Amino acid sequence: MKRKSTAGFTLLEVLVASVIMAVAITGLLSNLTLSLRTAARLTEYDRAALLARHKMDELLLLPPVPTQQMVEGRFDMTQSGGVEAGWKARSGIFEAPPGAGPGVEILERVELQIWWNQGGKLRTYPLEGFRKRLMMPGEATNPAGGVVP
Repeated sequence: MKRKSTAGFTLLEVLVASVIMAVAITGLLSNLTLSLRTAARLTEYDRAALLARHKMDELLLLPPVPTQQMVEGRFDMTQSGGVEAGWKARSGIFEAPPGAGPGVEILERVELQIWWNQGGKLRTYPLEGFRKRLMMPGEATNPAGGVVP
């Protein structure tokens, strides 16, 4: 006489399958959380890069800021995505002919730093730009080409 096989799974098989599924789902959820965190951080940096480029364009188009003086401001919350954010900028002579005086064309460097407060952490994004301009009265260089303080 033949024995009839029973259809279905034993309790042990169901428990093993459940454990395997739990491990797989836990791994997927942790990867999803990491991906969401990374996407949020990239969005922050993209916004900071856009704000920095916009502010740098403004600074390069404005008349020169006094050499080596810090200028700063804050962004409107609508521009910064509801996050407290601001900027600091400083310009200075980058390259000038030796002994250059007023009216001589020089190369000016504008250093810009965008900052924002995200989740209690202060983050920054630096950017620098260059422009040609005429040396102003009161700005003088030494014979080596550097700026005289």
